[in-house]
Amino acid sequence: MEPLTVKELAALESQLELEQLLVYKCREAAEATTDQQLRGQFRSYAQQHKINYMTLLQFLE
Repeated sequence: MEPLTVKELAALESQLELEQLLVYKCREAAEATTDQQLRGQFRSYAQQHKINYMTLLQFLE
């Protein structure tokens, strides 16, 4: 695979930061709600964003 360009690295960094923020926000929302169904959904979203983050991180290896 060819090395990433500066523009691609910047976009990747931005997306990694966004995914990290979304994990945090979804976890925060899960803890803030008393509705068990919503809590489960927020935890599921957090898990998916964590997977997204880890997938994107692989591009840096």
